[in-house]
Amino acid sequence: MNELYLAHTEFIERDAPEIRAFAQNAVGDAATPREKAVKLFFAVRDGIYYDPYRIDPRREAFRATTVLRQGYGYCVTKAVLLAALLRSQGIGCRIHLADVRNHLTTRRLKEMMKTDIFYNHGYNDVLLDGRWLKVTPTFNLSLCEKFKVKPLDWDGLSDAVLHPFDLEGRRHMEYINDRGSFDDLPFDFLIETFVTRYSGSIEEFTRQTTQTGNLKQRPKTRPGTFPQIKHDRHD
Repeated sequence: MNELYLAHTEFIERDAPEIRAFAQNAVGDAATPREKAVKLFFAVRDGIYYDPYRIDPRREAFRATTVLRQGYGYCVTKAVLLAALLRSQGIGCRIHLADVRNHLTTRRLKEMMKTDIFYNHGYNDVLLDGRWLKVTPTFNLSLCEKFKVKPLDWDGLSDAVLHPFDLEGRRHMEYINDRGSFDDLPFDFLIETFVTRYSGSIEEFTRQTTQTGNLKQRPKTRPGTFPQIKHDRHD
């Protein structure tokens, strides 16, 4: 095991009391690392709602404790939170970034971004049973139901990456460039990409993203809690 994938870092705050408390509550009586990882995946997927319209470019906004406290995030910050929760349970995890094309992006989001490409889409590499698995906790269940997108489930045995087609057979997500894995969030690189790809300055980027959008889907839980998720067991 590379201990860097278990470490407490600036963004992946494994040792923060609120991270440890949330993780312990979420895993409940799960006995194995795989069972714990699956429960934490669903806790982040559905307990932290997806909102790409409120991306705060300050460093503290990308820390796991901030995401947990506010109860919402986008793909990168949800991946940061899942990494912190998994590491707090002794499960190796890192951040993975890739560029993806969303063929079903909303008109408003496309107008804001000036493209249908999501640069530096964030997800996780999770180490279970000696294998690195790709895991994506981005879209909460209520959002998937609204946009008729198949929810991305995970059994802890295989990869869970974004679906290429939606429930009606329309082209959905397309991975176009892999940017690699990271022990901690490469914050400066991330913000530089935002500014160069989506706007001409950090002020313009902040203006565009510090507002609530029509993707806002609050879960029926308080920030820092998680819903009871039913999923298939794979023993």
